Amino acid sequence: MYSRNCGVHISDERLASAERKFTASRMPPGDPNATAEIDVHFHVVSANKTLEGGWIPESQIKDQMDVLNMDYATTGLKWKLVNTTRILSKEWFEGVAPESPENTALKQVFRAGNESTLNVYTVGFISNPAAQGLLGYATFPADYRSNPKDDGVVILYRTLPKGTAAPFNLGRTLTHEVGHWVGLYHTFQGGCEGAGDSVDDTAPEQSPANGCPLKRDTCPGGEVDPISNFMDYTDDSCNAHEGAM
Repeated sequence: MYSRNCGVHISDERLASAERKFTASRMPPGDPNATAEIDVHFHVVSANKTLEGGWIPESQIKDQMDVLNMDYATTGLKWKLVNTTRILSKEWFEGVAPESPENTALKQVFRAGNESTLNVYTVGFISNPAAQGLLGYATFPADYRSNPKDDGVVILYRTLPKGTAAPFNLGRTLTHEVGHWVGLYHTFQGGCEGAGDSVDDTAPEQSPANGCPLKRDTCPGGEVDPISNFMDYTDDSCNAHEGAM
């Protein structure tokens, strides 16, 4: 049985710094109906050419891209798969974790594109203690300038649609981690106090929600917790509807 465990954690101080950088570089509002198409490079890291070893079929990658586009349909962002790279490496498949040597080596060799290109890596999260229980992790936009090669999203291959990481096998782990990649925080960032996730229409939340606890309310003010938001920790089926941002 899997539980939602995201490897992205940001302190209030780092969040404040990122928000200052965002405000300083923010462009004037444009056309609210404008769209942007983002190229996606999908890197399949596997220990061998079996599904158990991470060798996911093209059909699963297509299904994952369909889910990603559906989930971001109301945001103006469209995602275009431009390349799939298959990487046979038991060391990387098992050992990649946040800030690990394997993570660095993998991305140094295979990351493609520029700051507006999404790189997705699927791995096994097996041998590194720092990755035990992880479903995925990502970089933030503010991280790119200092370490562009590290930019991207890493997810457990079992979380793709029809994967074996139930109840997280509908493809929403990539949706969640891509949220971080475009600058979104967890819904429970900062708890009940402060700016929360810095999105005005997100109700405050004291802590991550698990499962799908309807009418959960952990903060004063009368609003229920945003359990259907992709940036919470609830099951994939709990936020499996368009625009749950």
